[in-house]
Amino acid sequence: MDLNKKNYYSNEADWQYMSVSQFKDFMKCEAAALAKLKEEWLPISNPIALLVGNYVHSYFESEEAHSEFINENHSSIYKKNGSERSEFVQAVDMIEALEYDDFFNFVYQGEKEVILTGELFGTEWKARIDCFNYDKGYFVDLKTTRSLSQRYCSDRYGGYVSFAEEYGYITQMYVYKQLLEKKFDKEIVPYIFAVTKESPPDIAALEIYPARYDFERYTIEEKLPHILKVKMGEEAPTSCGRCEYCRNKKKLSGFIEIEDLLH
Repeated sequence: MDLNKKNYYSNEADWQYMSVSQFKDFMKCEAAALAKLKEEWLPISNPIALLVGNYVHSYFESEEAHSEFINENHSSIYKKNGSERSEFVQAVDMIEALEYDDFFNFVYQGEKEVILTGELFGTEWKARIDCFNYDKGYFVDLKTTRSLSQRYCSDRYGGYVSFAEEYGYITQMYVYKQLLEKKFDKEIVPYIFAVTKESPPDIAALEIYPARYDFERYTIEEKLPHILKVKMGEEAPTSCGRCEYCRNKKKLSGFIEIEDLLH
């Protein structure tokens, strides 16, 4: 299956390829991830929050992509009186915070929305790169987030972490880096530009210490074989017991001790 902008997010593509988002879904809850993949269940998401992120991304992709996005989502972006909803007024502020920054403009140069596939850890992966600069050997990913300084308690990392670890962005950068380096046979450096949904927005240019990738590689090597077997129906999925999918399926069968609420 050859991937393009129209079929990249299709269910067929998700079955044929592993992706960072799919890997993260299985890491959170195997039962929910499999049900989502089989199209038996879909999470109840906030469409406006997702659209705000896509609004920002499309602007920096191209003028054509941004116009197309606005036309396709006109009713979600604009009120009946023709004015923009407050979330998208904020999105414009987020765009301007980056657009008027000289360092961002210096770095964010290259081919936009690059789709690639490749083999890693014995299976085929897909990836979509926000901005890839082949000549200078780096790629950039745009991230919108609530706050740059918010801390999250992470069982996986064993302590408090930033939004970058909490939402799996280090994993994403590692996988994309590996796919690009295998394809082009040269070292590729990942960078993240983050912009917050605060007023006024905060911005940051983030680099990643290479030593961080060791933990990501170990995690994928350890977890992926089982995830692939669950995906192919060779092993039963486990339920996390806490997510939206599990809460919807939950039935009480007895008592638990109060301390167990934290496990």
